Amino acid sequence: MKHVIELKDIKKIYHIGGEDFAALAGITLNIKEGEFAALMGPSGSGKSTLMNILGCLDRPTSGSYKLGDKEVAHLSDDELAVVRNQHIGFVFQNFNLLSRISALDNVALPLIYAGVGRKERSERAMEKLRSVGLETWAHHKPNELSGGQRQRVAIARALVNNPHIIMADEPTGNLDTKSTKDIMRLFEALHEEHKTIILVTHEPEIAACANRQLLLSDGKITKDAGRGVVMDVI
Repeated sequence: MKHVIELKDIKKIYHIGGEDFAALAGITLNIKEGEFAALMGPSGSGKSTLMNILGCLDRPTSGSYKLGDKEVAHLSDDELAVVRNQHIGFVFQNFNLLSRISALDNVALPLIYAGVGRKERSERAMEKLRSVGLETWAHHKPNELSGGQRQRVAIARALVNNPHIIMADEPTGNLDTKSTKDIMRLFEALHEEHKTIILVTHEPEIAACANRQLLLSDGKITKDAGRGVVMDVI
């Protein structure tokens, strides 16, 4: 199975108070197509910085990042935006839904940026809401939905462009136990459909659902384990 992500000696240096701080101190990592990887680490470990670079939301100071066969480490902001829209779907802890529009219109948003016509946008958005069990809630606004339902809308939005990769940043962080189990079942179903999933979490039990677990500390990967291992992030 081919690699969809190849990082080689990725560094991210911030200049703080006249000194250099290495948020990432040389990350080399390959992720295969269809892999479900969880990123863990204590606060300040570099996992959010790494996630931003993997998601083409930020650029490394140095190193190589190949997404598919394309080198993306030092693309311009506009070029990165195109890559994100074509290849990556995002799910966030706080859902990041627009409060004044319906669930259907929230899911359809990435298709507007992709230049898809109104009728096709609506059809594709409804199909994705149906796939997460929320077809009957399509015309409700986010404040009329539970936390678990809002996260399912966010997952539908992440899927609507049929991206190769799903990136989820603490997707269960604001959810109760039942909703957490529902959302993780969705991610496991996506994994069975051979979607590549990268999930940031501080919860060892959530990470253990992935088939690969990566532990970061001081800007480096210090552990790389398989499914079922319950890691201690301290």
